[in-house]
Amino acid sequence: MKKELLEKLINNNAVVGIIGLGYVGVPLALAYANSEIKVIGFDIDEFKTQHINDGISYFKHISSEQLKKVTETKIFSATTDFSEIGNVDVIILCLPTPLNQYREPDLSYVVKTIEAILPYLRKGQVLSLESTTYPGTTEEELATRISRKGFQIGSDFFLVYSPEREDPGNPNFSTSTIPKVVGGITKDCLEIGVALYESIIEKVVPLSSTKAAELTKLLENIYRSVNIGLANEMKMIADRMEIDIWEVIDAAATKPFGFTPFYPGPGLGGHCIPIDPFYLTWKAKEYGLNTKFIELSGEINTSMPTWVIHKVNDALNEMGKSVKNSKVLVLGLSYKKNIDDVRESPSVELMELLRSKGAIVTYCDPYIKQFPKMREYHFELNSVLLTPELLRQMDCVIISTNHDDFDYEMILQHSQLIVDTRGVYRGFETDKVVSA
Repeated sequence: MKKELLEKLINNNAVVGIIGLGYVGVPLALAYANSEIKVIGFDIDEFKTQHINDGISYFKHISSEQLKKVTETKIFSATTDFSEIGNVDVIILCLPTPLNQYREPDLSYVVKTIEAILPYLRKGQVLSLESTTYPGTTEEELATRISRKGFQIGSDFFLVYSPEREDPGNPNFSTSTIPKVVGGITKDCLEIGVALYESIIEKVVPLSSTKAAELTKLLENIYRSVNIGLANEMKMIADRMEIDIWEVIDAAATKPFGFTPFYPGPGLGGHCIPIDPFYLTWKAKEYGLNTKFIELSGEINTSMPTWVIHKVNDALNEMGKSVKNSKVLVLGLSYKKNIDDVRESPSVELMELLRSKGAIVTYCDPYIKQFPKMREYHFELNSVLLTPELLRQMDCVIISTNHDDFDYEMILQHSQLIVDTRGVYRGFETDKVVSA
């Protein structure tokens, strides 16, 4: 089994099945398809599968031309029919792993998918989990279920964990150029996993276990969470002391060693950084450990939208206005600039807090024309056109996401009040700009 599968992977003859056609699954599928490796994409959303087959992209950072190049030749196709799992050699799970209402890991997408494809699994396949999760998930949730079919993992079926490292909109790195961490349930699983990714990734980093690979992904994002938390706390201290935190960070960054700049903002966004720390803190309790340092940074980061609203409130008070009934324009809905991803975006939290205080909220985002369907938030809003007339009508403009497409000179000229959470107007002395 191993030798046959290994030969298919090395010779690029394996058929790759990718479950989950989102921000991780589609770029991964394109990487395989562009290497002339046949890919079948699976998703329960017919909108996604139909768009893939029609060569129409639903992501800003992926062009339809890129899709058409591989879908017209049928090297990449998509389906909602999970029985097709039996016709692939490789199964890669690119599924969401959010938090539930109690901020505990929600593995329902992964578990339900494994249960759904179990009847179609066959010997001689390899399954890779790419979703971020706590150490032990691959063994506890996947290996146990696959073993129920009578498969011997490491002998006639292979199981690995290889966390995604996608950074949508980053022009400097792609799926193929970002090093890939891989851990296997057994040594043979690891060998298969390395071969699976070496066909499309420039550098594959093998680890001793799936647990080590799972913890690696958490460390990467907790490192960022902790340092962003520090930057956010420093921002609040600097604000109280009437010091420009952006000037301080830029100055500290001139040190050629021992310092890496992290920047404050209105909160954390994206699927990983706001969520991953809670996965580890939850799992650590099983071992009798309290992750105080990690939890503290999480508390700081999740409190930032509220801190921004306090700044808005104070700034409006200075103008003799209240938040209630004030017209507030939120610039940027995505969690970072120049992308169309709103997952865990602090901009949405800001809008909800403003609405709860009676503000009349609108938003502008050139990449998100209509407020998307979300589990926790709902706004019947479309992105407004950013014009001088609109800006003059607003009581307050919040720069929540610093898209390059925004005309910041026009915004400054025609706005009554700007609350800047991204340091766009750093060092710019004017009464109408409030740093937050």
